[in-house]
Amino acid sequence: MRKDILQRLSEVNRELWLILSLFIIAGILNNLVAQHGFILNLYALPTIFSAYVYGRRHAVLTALASICIVVILTYVNPAVLSSRNMVLGSTERWFDITIWGGILMVTAYAMGTLYERNDQRLRELRNTYNGVLMILRHFISKDKYTQNHSYRVSVYATKIASEMGFDRERLEDVRASALLHDIGKLDISRDLLYKAAKLTEAEYEEVKLHVQKGINMLEPVGGSLRRVLPIILSHHDRFDGNGYTPKAGDAIPIESRILAVADSYDAMTSDRPYRKAMSAFEARDLITQKSGIEFDPDVVRAFNTVFSRHEMEIPEVVV
Repeated sequence: MRKDILQRLSEVNRELWLILSLFIIAGILNNLVAQHGFILNLYALPTIFSAYVYGRRHAVLTALASICIVVILTYVNPAVLSSRNMVLGSTERWFDITIWGGILMVTAYAMGTLYERNDQRLRELRNTYNGVLMILRHFISKDKYTQNHSYRVSVYATKIASEMGFDRERLEDVRASALLHDIGKLDISRDLLYKAAKLTEAEYEEVKLHVQKGINMLEPVGGSLRRVLPIILSHHDRFDGNGYTPKAGDAIPIESRILAVADSYDAMTSDRPYRKAMSAFEARDLITQKSGIEFDPDVVRAFNTVFSRHEMEIPEVVV
C-alpha cells in the first residue's frame, strides 16, 4: 500500500513539474529575455518530455497549455513577441503565434505517436519473451513437481526481490531465472533426481552438473535471457562460500542469493521421495537460522517481512 501511494505521488509530482516548467518559461519569456520570439522554442522541451513519459495525449495537452499561456501573455502584454529593437504589428504577432502553435502541436502529436508505437513494440516483445519463458518452462520438467516448483520459486523470489526494492527490469530477470533455474535437470537421469535413498558422492556430483547443463542449454538463446545466466549459475552458491562454487558473500549476484532462499523454502515445504514436507513456519525458522551461513542476511530479512504478510502462500498446481 505504501509503495502504491509513493508511486502515485511520484506520478503527480512529474505532472506538477511539467506544468511548473511552463510557468517558469513563461516568466523568463515575459521578464528576462530580450528576443522573446526565440524563447518560444523552449516550449518544445516540456512537450517532448511529456510525449516521452506520458504519450501522445499528454503531449498534445501540454502543447495546448503552452499555446494558451503564450496567447494570454501576448494579449496582456503585446510586446511579448517583440525585441527591443523591433515591435511587431498585431497581424504579424498573431500570425507568428499561429505558425509556432501549429508546429508545436504537430511536434507533440508526432513525438507522442512515435513513443506509443515504440511502447507497443516493447510490450509485444515482452509478451513474446514471456511466451518463450512459458514454453521453456513446460520443457523443463519430466513431472508435475518440477514444473510447479519452478513456478512457485518464481513467485517467492519475485516477492522477495520486490521487497528489496528491485525495479521492473530486475524483477523480470529474477522471475525468468527462477522459472529456468532447473532446466539443466532435463539432462539428468530421472531415477537419480528422485532417488529415495541418500545419494552417493558420485551421484551428487552428477546432480550438481544440472547448473552448468542449464547454462549450456540457455546460452544459444541469447537476447534478454543472457542476463539471467549468471543468476542461474550461482543459485546453489552459499553465502559462506561452501556451495557449488567457492564464491561467497557479495561475490554472488544478489539475484542468485534471492533465488537460493526462494528455492530452499519451496524445497523444504514440498514432499520429496526421501522426506515429508516441513510446515511453512518450520521452513522459515530454518532459513532464519542459516542466515549469514547459507543465506544472505539481507535477503532473509526481506523473506521474513514477506512471510509475515502471509505472501508466501500460493496454489500448489500451476493453472
